[in-house]
Amino acid sequence: MRLPGRLAAAIDVLTDVEQRKRPVSEALKAWGLNNRFAGAGDRAAIGNLVYDALRRRASHAFAMGSDSPRALVLAVALRDWGETPDSLAEAFAGDNHAPDPLSPQEQAGATADLAAAPPAIRADIPEWLAPSLERAFGSDWVAEGQAMAGRPSLDLRVNALKAAPEKVLKSLARFSPQPTAIAPFGVTMPAGPRDARTPNVTTDEGYLKGWFEVQDQGSQVVSALANAREGEQVLDLCAGAGGKTLALAANMGNSGQIFAYDSDRARLAPIYDRLKRNGVRNAQVRAPHPGALDDLAGKMDRVVVDAPCTGTGTWRRRPDTKWKLTPDLVAQRQAEQAALLVEAAHYLKPGGTLAYITCSILPEENDDQVAAFLAAHPDFSSLDMAGAWRSALITDLPEGLGTPGGGLCLTPRRTNTDGFYIHLLRKGG
Repeated sequence: MRLPGRLAAAIDVLTDVEQRKRPVSEALKAWGLNNRFAGAGDRAAIGNLVYDALRRRASHAFAMGSDSPRALVLAVALRDWGETPDSLAEAFAGDNHAPDPLSPQEQAGATADLAAAPPAIRADIPEWLAPSLERAFGSDWVAEGQAMAGRPSLDLRVNALKAAPEKVLKSLARFSPQPTAIAPFGVTMPAGPRDARTPNVTTDEGYLKGWFEVQDQGSQVVSALANAREGEQVLDLCAGAGGKTLALAANMGNSGQIFAYDSDRARLAPIYDRLKRNGVRNAQVRAPHPGALDDLAGKMDRVVVDAPCTGTGTWRRRPDTKWKLTPDLVAQRQAEQAALLVEAAHYLKPGGTLAYITCSILPEENDDQVAAFLAAHPDFSSLDMAGAWRSALITDLPEGLGTPGGGLCLTPRRTNTDGFYIHLLRKGG
């Protein structure tokens, strides 16, 4: 497929997303099944167009004077991919699969200046979230939003139980991988421009042998900061598919014991095969049922709460969720987080550590939750996050990551990672 056909296909996919209110991944899969002539490169290019349109939906709509699927996709071509009205006119000419020619308004959108646009438009976020981001990032909040609208890298965590970073770098040399800047066992492949394809590393021999896992560098960093140590008893209370459980097991050198639990049996299902492939021997999966964790009460050295959240830190990867988020959903997640913090405290022994983690950048889910918990639990106190960083990552804490409430917040702009929050709390006694 040539560019005109790819643009037309992206418009169709985005129209399907908006009309049927379904996830982008499902709409792209459906398009691929219905258009089997399209090769892998075509599907990747169409996916990039759709995701890029959603990442900068607000600013592209402002520039084009419309938020229609056509306007958004053409804005990507003109404002992100380096095309011009003249180059598109030439490409569209005589192509039966091309969209209709650009209107004068669409041509003007190619060079529209956003300087006068409202801050939320320039930040590419829903307007109602502007106060939250400003509270989180101060005068930098627009720049933080803009960074959250970029493409993410593909990050891997080398499994120290089976391999060294050098071994994985060699295995994936065809993809030009690089060591990550912060995570000591991280490997990254930066996102490419335009129609660049994301490497399919899960078919690599190293992945099949358990040498590495796909995991954003930010997730690796907060897993390291949880600082699970050899010989400890650790509860991963919201284990999900097991990404952080695997990282904790590697940090512990397969010693001690990790209890991996999740209240959703379906989310937990992939963990079994992942543990086996990674060679993890110190993890015990606890399926959800009444009393599943009763025997752990008051015995854990460390409880990790990777709390369900709005996922605002993953907007680069799931930009459609940015525009579906509502105040009601934020409130629902806050209630779940507060309950999980209380539950986690129940399992800690005196002197134990609670690691509270979210993939959110909203203070309502981060500092506010910890402050409310500490107010209700005076036997808990915050740990020094700079000291925790030095202990876990053997470097000094970079400037600007600390939050007013004593936690840490990683973001694409600050750390070139997804957005993550972590706060460590010590139980007295």
